[in-house]
Amino acid sequence: MHNKYRKFIDEKEAPTIDKVVEQFSFRISTHMLNQIDKNNQNDPIAKQFIPSIQELNVTPEERADPIGDELYSPVNGIVHRYPDRCLLTPVHVCPVYCRFCFRKEKVGHSSATLTKEALEAAFDYIKQHKEIWEVIITGGDPFILKPVTIQTLIQRLDEIEHVETIRFHTRVPVVEPHRITETMISALKCNKPVYVVLHCNHPAEFTNEAKAACAALVDAGIPMLSQTILLKDINNNIETLSELMRCFIRNRIKPYYLHQGDLAKGTSHFRTSIAEGQALMKQLRGRFSGICQPTYVLDIPGGYGKTPIGPNYLSLEVEGRCQVEDFQGNIHTYPPEM
Repeated sequence: MHNKYRKFIDEKEAPTIDKVVEQFSFRISTHMLNQIDKNNQNDPIAKQFIPSIQELNVTPEERADPIGDELYSPVNGIVHRYPDRCLLTPVHVCPVYCRFCFRKEKVGHSSATLTKEALEAAFDYIKQHKEIWEVIITGGDPFILKPVTIQTLIQRLDEIEHVETIRFHTRVPVVEPHRITETMISALKCNKPVYVVLHCNHPAEFTNEAKAACAALVDAGIPMLSQTILLKDINNNIETLSELMRCFIRNRIKPYYLHQGDLAKGTSHFRTSIAEGQALMKQLRGRFSGICQPTYVLDIPGGYGKTPIGPNYLSLEVEGRCQVEDFQGNIHTYPPEM
């Protein structure tokens, strides 16, 4: 059994959890391991990264490719679902493996890192498709790569005229903040806008080291956005969710997406209902600053893309008028009747 999770589980469950880890990769950074409160059975860090026997409960609607990446992967390392942007996935390893990851059956295999030939084919695809305005480098976690490798990726994309924006999706600034060095930040410098989207799910992830890593990126002129997964018993209450959004703002990170949990295998114990998510969004909208508001989205199974699923405040228009709900739940006619 992996020693890193032995002390956080019931020894009676050990053989079963070993089976979980055989099926779904386990990895946790030393930094995150040190944040776990061993005396708290509901510790939000442990819940995200320590394997559970609940992962062996696979429901009928869950699938290996819950958002349909494979349907839109014309060449290895590219996912081109939306017209003006594509994903580039040079690596499939991460410093931590989230137990709810929608790619949980793919990450953890270093052999899936793109070969030199596969990377060239991916760049050729981007060059040939002039509609691609933005390239999103994800994985795995691209910030696990060496700075010189990241710099090479950026330079290659910088050479493609129709690619105007480069975006990185990462967890590194909070889970392995020591990786955000001057060398790493220098590697991210480019003639084109480079954005960093931080995946973070709980205020406890914002350690002093994480705050310093985010500050280093922002101070270097790199804009940061956030993405968060709505997770049962971790952040699905207004106190935690609002504090997390304020943490982003305090650290100069704009809240971007709040994701409904995907239908990845063995993740039903993490998912909330959409109705619960909509209710939380209503509370967030009614009580907290507009800059704290993410967009609540569902990645439609089957490869149909993300769609906003936040609450609706507007009724259908009848005879030129509609009913609109304010942040306190009061209903008004618009335009007002004279």
